[in-house]
Amino acid sequence: MYTHIVKTFWQAALVLISVAIFTPIATASDAPENFQVVSGIAVYLGVMPAEVIKGNHKTHKETKKHKRALKKEHRDHVVVALFDNATGKRIENAKVKASVMEFGLGAKVKKLDPMKIAGTITYGNYFDMPDKDIYHIVIQIRRPGIKGVVEAKFTHKHFVK
Repeated sequence: MYTHIVKTFWQAALVLISVAIFTPIATASDAPENFQVVSGIAVYLGVMPAEVIKGNHKTHKETKKHKRALKKEHRDHVVVALFDNATGKRIENAKVKASVMEFGLGAKVKKLDPMKIAGTITYGNYFDMPDKDIYHIVIQIRRPGIKGVVEAKFTHKHFVK
């Protein structure tokens, strides 16, 4: 039964990612908490439990890439999709980092690796987010040929595990 729940959740996550890929970019007033436009870049943020990915680690090559990270408890996967806000085209050549900070504690900063899923590039990595709490997530984006770093700041209310 547990395997069925994990597979169903993973399928739902892929549907949500697909919706984000094929849905036109919303105006800022309609934007959910996990979306924002900064310096012309539309940034979509997702956080999912690592258990979702653990259920597919035998078949999904991106989970094989991170399987050492999956062995720890309280792991969550932070994933980001980037688009040029003017054209709607996916940004697939960026260097992306994320810092995740629980209120009152230090931030953990990691590179978000490019991941090819369903023929498109997203960026992701694993973070420890063990508490049902508020986390501050800062996404730093560097694009080739463009000076400076673009930062998108999110407040994430973490779910119960």
